[in-house]
Amino acid sequence: MKKVKISAKKYEKLKKLSTNEEIIAALAIDQRGSLKKMLQGDHSSEGMGDVIVDFKKLVSKELTPFASSILLDPEYGLAASKERDKDAGLLLAYEKTGYDATEPGRLPDLLEEWSVYQLKDQDADAIKFLLYYDVDEAKEINEFKHRYMERVGAECQALDIPFFLEIVTYDAKIEDAKGREYAKVKPHKVIKAMEEFSKDQYFVDVLKMEVPVNMNYVEGYTQDSEDAVYSLEEAKAYFYEQSNCSHIPYIFLSAGVSMDLFKETLQVAKDAKANFNGVLCGRATWKDAVGIYAQEGESSATSWLQSQGRENIESLNHILFQTATPWSDKFEVSE
Repeated sequence: MKKVKISAKKYEKLKKLSTNEEIIAALAIDQRGSLKKMLQGDHSSEGMGDVIVDFKKLVSKELTPFASSILLDPEYGLAASKERDKDAGLLLAYEKTGYDATEPGRLPDLLEEWSVYQLKDQDADAIKFLLYYDVDEAKEINEFKHRYMERVGAECQALDIPFFLEIVTYDAKIEDAKGREYAKVKPHKVIKAMEEFSKDQYFVDVLKMEVPVNMNYVEGYTQDSEDAVYSLEEAKAYFYEQSNCSHIPYIFLSAGVSMDLFKETLQVAKDAKANFNGVLCGRATWKDAVGIYAQEGESSATSWLQSQGRENIESLNHILFQTATPWSDKFEVSE
């Protein structure tokens, strides 16, 4: 496969976000609305902004020594970015959290008070944008999303900073994205989305992708006696197809699954000969600390992060370095 040309500045920024082996082993805690709900529980929302800020600071301080970089948001995460390990790179989110459920299409919306220039000024090494995408939705909805991503990509390209596009797929006609019916169509949704946003006009440097199957419906991984949707060999074929549908680097998101299942998933990808280039792992790493922080306080949460949180990252890194391939295999620096 022909290598993609990339500027020297982008190449150096990507190295800052990666391990010495040029694999992305990143920690994600850019959650906003969902994290607020997790931390708030039955308590009043008064003062929750400060609670979210402090929790992100704690996670950043305790876990970035074991990650190559951290993904944060500029709304609650800037203080946490200052707490990160000196060797850890920084990605900043550019999208508003969630989407307007009263309108069709899960349309994207960026943080209006921010720009790529301003995010870069906050020491960002890369910009991340999350896009909800259904390849089979109405043409006018997807055309809107295509043009929107062209603008974001062009803004990053103009300022010579890497653009990470996170794609979360769905089906507008299937309500339960974790259910059996969606599992049947998920490979098609994920692979076609990845094909679309690998096109040059979007200026995407790294795709942050879901795995192409729901592992809970793979033969040998099913739960509660559910019938499998895919055999293990079929699942591997989808991982291989995903790997070969794009010429640019891609990394996996954890999508909130357990750490054990995520590690097993990476091994399946490796066995399928998928050339993925790292992970951006969020809740699977730190989510159990949320309840401890909310109920028992900072000291107990710190202890958990220093023990189980660190173990989560280090055990994931152990598998990651055996399964992922360097993103530099897909890039060459342009003259």
